[in-house]
Amino acid sequence: MKDRTFVDTNILVYAHDLDAGNKHKIAKKTVFQLWESKLGVLSTQVFQEFYVTLTKKIPNPIDKAIVRRLIKRYFSWEVVINNPEIIIQASEIEENYKISFWDALIVSAAFSQNVATILTEDLNHGQYIEGIKIKNPFLT
Repeated sequence: MKDRTFVDTNILVYAHDLDAGNKHKIAKKTVFQLWESKLGVLSTQVFQEFYVTLTKKIPNPIDKAIVRRLIKRYFSWEVVINNPEIIIQASEIEENYKISFWDALIVSAAFSQNVATILTEDLNHGQYIEGIKIKNPFLT
């Protein structure tokens, strides 16, 4: 069986932001492949950031109802609910790896589901954190 992959917010945003140029094309293809393989993992944090970014932070915000529908479609993926244990572990990862708490929360959520890879552009490509490989799809 292939390994599951956790998708960070920025990758998911680029997959839906038509103004993101080449990053849109790469992210869209990457997310589609994960959709087809059923190996994608997301967290409640990713959904929260995805909603705010697409409705308020990109150059051409997307209608809130459309973003809600997108989120509902992603409910078919495995979704990590950030519980107290994940939050405490994130604080330890933040301290041990000297990364932001929000990035550590992504790592902790991914770790809780025993994923092999995190797709993100926020951490160092090729690095391993808690045994999880960090991959920036825009560098490969």
